Amino acid sequence: MQIIKRIAVLGAAGALAFALSGCAGNAGNADKSGDDAGASSSTGLDLGISMPQKTSENWVEAEKYFNDLCKSEGLKCSVQFANNGVSEQQNQIDTMLTNGAKALIIGAIDGTSLGNQVQKAADAGVPVIAYDRLLMATENVDYYVAYDNFGVGVKQGEALLKGLEAKKPGGPWTIEVVAGSNDDSNSAKFFDGAMSVLQPQIDAGKVTIGSGQNTQAQAATQGWDPKNAQSRMDAILAQNYPGDKVPDGILSPNDTLARAVLSSCEQAGKTLPVVTGQDSEIESLKWIMQGKQYSTISKPTKPLVESVVALAQKLLKGEKDVKDLNGMAVDDKQYDNTKKVVPAFLLPPVVATKDNAAEVYKDEPTKLEAVNSVK
Repeated sequence: MQIIKRIAVLGAAGALAFALSGCAGNAGNADKSGDDAGASSSTGLDLGISMPQKTSENWVEAEKYFNDLCKSEGLKCSVQFANNGVSEQQNQIDTMLTNGAKALIIGAIDGTSLGNQVQKAADAGVPVIAYDRLLMATENVDYYVAYDNFGVGVKQGEALLKGLEAKKPGGPWTIEVVAGSNDDSNSAKFFDGAMSVLQPQIDAGKVTIGSGQNTQAQAATQGWDPKNAQSRMDAILAQNYPGDKVPDGILSPNDTLARAVLSSCEQAGKTLPVVTGQDSEIESLKWIMQGKQYSTISKPTKPLVESVVALAQKLLKGEKDVKDLNGMAVDDKQYDNTKKVVPAFLLPPVVATKDNAAEVYKDEPTKLEAVNSVK
């Protein structure tokens, strides 16, 4: 594909210059993360793909898979990461629309902050697919593609109880809970799913939250920043667990925060509790095999990207009411964004522990290598 150069619109984040070649190029981010796939001044983009900050490995993986898939499918795509925050993401989406994007795939930093952008998309007849994170408080989102977030939380709660039982048969158990960022609509789903499993055990007196911090708001980690999770856990340990006391387990919504709270326990000289996670990050896989972290959730990025691009292609062909996607039936009940129930396609998550990691990651060479690297 010939290299096509064009000058992008000046936005609040500054001038964005796109060097476009097939599915490769440089985005207008501070760290040059993000690629364009052959945007054309005459025909515009097929897909504008707007991603949040690269705060975990799954976002980094998504960039490569989107670019590779766009190239193989002959789609003109622009993949952008908003590492500088919400205003940058707003500007990037505006630019994608100006460049003629025929469909938008959006992984939002803040699911409530893009109302103006998706309204512009609706006015232009451009379908919008929320990727991994639900777009909130707007009618202008057509579909949602993600792993089953409530189901992820359920599996995390179940894994925590299983780990606690193995460590201290019969209980009772004292735990702490960590939640994701309040501006991420997935956080409440993860937390509510886990608490649907843990609350009956709390009500029965078998599980106690030592700090008493038992709500999403109290347990939240702003920006999913591990420093925030570690400092909160430092305070909880200092205030509630004197001497050699330590919680039996900690509910963590992802691997980055799991490592943060485990580091807090290590630095306080505590024995390590049972800790859950999510995303199958390489370092956490090694920690799981070493016996430091108990579990993670496998949510492979590649099939998620493949699913959302397949859906976008259906919409680009004019399909209006998609009921089935790669064998998944649409869920038209679960994801109410306060303005509409967004039809969703939900991939199934899988719990991974030391016992089954080799089987779970047998088709993911990089992750399997991490699992096998610990003897």
